[in-house]
Amino acid sequence: MVEIPEHLRKRAEEARAKAEAAKGGSSKGEEKETETGADTSSENPVSSGDEKIPSHLLDRGVPASKQPPVGEPSNVSPSQSGPQAGQGPDGHNQRLLTVVKAGSIQDVKTTPTDKVHVWPHLLIAEFLSALAITLFTTLFSIVVNAPLLELADFNRTPNPSKAPWYFLGLQELLTMFHPMVAGVTIPGMGIFLLIMAPFIDKNPSNKPEHRKFAISLMTVHLMFWAVLVMIGSFFRGPGFNFVFPWEGGLFFEL
Repeated sequence: MVEIPEHLRKRAEEARAKAEAAKGGSSKGEEKETETGADTSSENPVSSGDEKIPSHLLDRGVPASKQPPVGEPSNVSPSQSGPQAGQGPDGHNQRLLTVVKAGSIQDVKTTPTDKVHVWPHLLIAEFLSALAITLFTTLFSIVVNAPLLELADFNRTPNPSKAPWYFLGLQELLTMFHPMVAGVTIPGMGIFLLIMAPFIDKNPSNKPEHRKFAISLMTVHLMFWAVLVMIGSFFRGPGFNFVFPWEGGLFFEL
């Protein structure tokens, strides 16, 4: 049941007071009061007696169990032209907004995200990867014989003398360019481009199709270094000369 607004109650009390005062007055005062009531009724129809409360507001205060059925006429007189019970001034069912909760009439759907929790999604994948790598390393060590070499002898330098595999790319560059260019300029430019990549490509997206510059730069860097390492590992023979492994043999040791 909707309560009648406070300002309408005050107006009703004032109307009652004026009506009681007008009953003891002269007939002239009664005529004036009647004219005033007529002017007011054209804007706000009265519900009963001299109360200046619109009838539709009074009907809204009546419980639904006591209201007449929809098909039957109500007890409102034909002279009262106000809206039907349960409706606002323009016929809108404003009463529903006070009964139905706001959350129940809103269709709120959560926005899907591409984020997952570390546990269990990430940690399970990492654990399975660690198990797979451990199993592969164990089987590889059983099948492949990889004995340790003898102690280094400075009077007997192996030929070819190769750096560890992670430095073979730099050693390969030294065979092609001046040491200043191969050891400082080219690696320095590569490192500088990798440092500047986040400032050049400021796209916050983590999708590959939105990060073409960053992915292209990292791919070129890895492929450039991987090609140099493969050439130094499998295509360099005695004297660090270029040879084909199927002709001169494989000069590579882990």
